[in-house]
Amino acid sequence: MTGTMTAVEEYVTTKFPVHYNTVRIDGQDIFYREAGPQNAPVILLLHGFPTSSNMFRNLIPRLAGSFHLVAPDYPGYGQSSMPDHKSFAYTFDNYAKIVSRLAEHLGLTKYALYLMDYGAPVGYRLALMHPERVTGLIVQNGNAYEEGLREFWEPIKKYWAKPEDPSAIAYMVDAKQTRWQYENGVTDKTLLDPTTWTLDQMGLDRPGNANIQADLMYDYGTNVPLYPEFQAFFRKYQPPTLIVWGKNDVVFPSEGAAPYSRDLKNIETHLLDTGHFALETHGEEIASRIEAFFLK
Repeated sequence: MTGTMTAVEEYVTTKFPVHYNTVRIDGQDIFYREAGPQNAPVILLLHGFPTSSNMFRNLIPRLAGSFHLVAPDYPGYGQSSMPDHKSFAYTFDNYAKIVSRLAEHLGLTKYALYLMDYGAPVGYRLALMHPERVTGLIVQNGNAYEEGLREFWEPIKKYWAKPEDPSAIAYMVDAKQTRWQYENGVTDKTLLDPTTWTLDQMGLDRPGNANIQADLMYDYGTNVPLYPEFQAFFRKYQPPTLIVWGKNDVVFPSEGAAPYSRDLKNIETHLLDTGHFALETHGEEIASRIEAFFLK
């Protein structure tokens, strides 16, 4: 997605520009990016930690000619509100409810879910709330099986058991850790745009945001007991599922990708030679696979 635009790319960018909007939901300003025809198949793009809808900045215009795309920022991330953690519940359940209300505000009654990192439990909780609305899944390093929680998660699991000491996971909001999340497992690091981790770190460094991240890291432990319910959703509703997984990821390793095929019948799995933020290095391949899988 670099260099001179092709005639097709220029046409799509002009005809289906990306719009940046904010709407008030449950007392919070929720920022979202939106592009594509209103009558096209919808994809809700759900970002991970520690980023925002910015992770989809290249994918949205690339797919805007074929899909209606909506990418929100959760509270505490990107351009959305960042209320104090003592006055707002930073939980995945709350995030799912906010995304659901955003979809309803926009009149979205059917949508595929693009799930990455934290976006997976947000999206799967949304799917449990409204299974009839989910037309498909795109899974990029998003976990729903205990096989995907390996060594990286050991100190976080200890924090789940003893949340009185958030300093134990303070490293998760450190600038070196943020950059590492982009670089781990990437062979050619010159493909990485350093403004990504710089922007993410600016968000993490805001006063009070470390407490927000500690709350969310603790609440992530509530997702694991829901894995059987997520898997039951897969088996019952059989959403067409495209897995595009950075196989060198340490946070969510490829062991988390394989089990999906146990429960889903219409599934394609592609393990990409990259790390956690696969869109940064394999954006064109992911976009092409989304088109091939969902427009066939």
